[in-house]
Amino acid sequence: MYKREYEGWMKHMDFILIDMLCLQLAFCLAYVIRNHDINPYTVLVYRNIALYIELVDVIVIFSIGTLKGVLRRGHYKEFLITVKHTVVVEALALLYLFVFQRSEDFSRSVMLYLTLLYPLFSYFTRELWKAFLKKKENLVAGQSLLLVTSSDIAKNVVDNVRKHNYAGYYLVGIVLLDQDMTGRKICGIPVVANAKTAPIYVCQKWVDEVLVIPSETTPYPGELMKQLEETGVTVHMNLTKTVNETGKKKFVEKIGNYTVLTTSMNYATAGELLVKRLMDILGGLVGCLLTGVIFLFVAPMIYISSPGPIFFAQERVGENGKRFKIYKFRSMYMDAEERKKELMSRNEMQGLMFKMEADPRIIGSGSNGTKKGLGWFIRKTSLDEFPQFWNVLKGDMSLVGTRPPTVDEWNQYDYHHRARMAIKPGITGMWQVSGRSDITDFEEVVKLDKEYIENWNIGLDIKILLKTVLVVFKGVGSK
Repeated sequence: MYKREYEGWMKHMDFILIDMLCLQLAFCLAYVIRNHDINPYTVLVYRNIALYIELVDVIVIFSIGTLKGVLRRGHYKEFLITVKHTVVVEALALLYLFVFQRSEDFSRSVMLYLTLLYPLFSYFTRELWKAFLKKKENLVAGQSLLLVTSSDIAKNVVDNVRKHNYAGYYLVGIVLLDQDMTGRKICGIPVVANAKTAPIYVCQKWVDEVLVIPSETTPYPGELMKQLEETGVTVHMNLTKTVNETGKKKFVEKIGNYTVLTTSMNYATAGELLVKRLMDILGGLVGCLLTGVIFLFVAPMIYISSPGPIFFAQERVGENGKRFKIYKFRSMYMDAEERKKELMSRNEMQGLMFKMEADPRIIGSGSNGTKKGLGWFIRKTSLDEFPQFWNVLKGDMSLVGTRPPTVDEWNQYDYHHRARMAIKPGITGMWQVSGRSDITDFEEVVKLDKEYIENWNIGLDIKILLKTVLVVFKGVGSK
């Protein structure tokens, strides 16, 4: 799912934090200059204003687009935008004092000093941070970009993207359309595939987006474009080579100096995905607190029933192939992974996912297939999933998404299977609330996951979360 604007905001979160720090530093210094006291927070009206202006600062940053295109701006334009931002923040601060009739308790000199100091601090620190980021191109790389081009212009394409890399892309590799140079490097970037093997590479590696820039002499790579779009990866195609095709959502934008047609399964605005991330942070914090409480009761029971680690950690595949470690309360015996190979012949799920209704690896399983024991209890009540709230808080997962596959499963994915990982994996999702115990066909899981991605909105996430609560309580009640 495409989210360039959102990734820009997330990548510029450091600018927001720096600006908030500059504002508070300017406020404290203004207070010191006026009152010769180093702690303004002991006075109620100053403490309230200190908190208020920080809130206003963040709101103004998003509402007037203070950081939009921040890496592209010159010194003069940066200064003008900083002054504009300061004027709006100060005006709202004065409005607060007027509305709550606290202007007589707040020194006008402090407000004047703040108006002078804040833009200076903000401007110079922002310029220094921009210079630092431009020298460290890949230090804050968020989105991995695969370049698909021709050998005669490959060097120019790499130079262009690097020179105008305002989105902070991490160049993961190059695919050449007209010859096979796999294993070699162009401008320090490895050539990782050719036109035939590119979709396989995308299916097995971490690739967020693909930029396709063929030379004028290279034919339009129609078959490759279809295969790439089938994987669910966001594809940017140079407009000079585009072909009118129906299907996924398309829009025009610029990457470097190239005007491209972007194709994606869905598009989410910065506001929508910011709300989703805030929901994840709030849910992650609450979930981690609950995990701590559950740990006090569950941990001793797990250790007594099956001595060993309390938590189960496993490498999983996340958004667009990015690897991460998922955490759960251990509900299986220590040799569960080894025994899985022996049980593959009894897999009840058709396709690339393992599932057994009476899995003997679960703690407490009886020899006759009975499902009474600690492992079954914490799985039935979904208590084993609670440590994943730490994954949500870290940003590896979301509250709602698609379930992350194991590395072995991921390596067997076909092109259309990969599309289900075009977003962050979630603790719950469309599959879980659509009768997960009744679905035995992996293709049906893929269909539900793609349906979720293509129709995603905040309302859908809330609906799934509410359904998840009902499903869990229903499961507990039926025990």
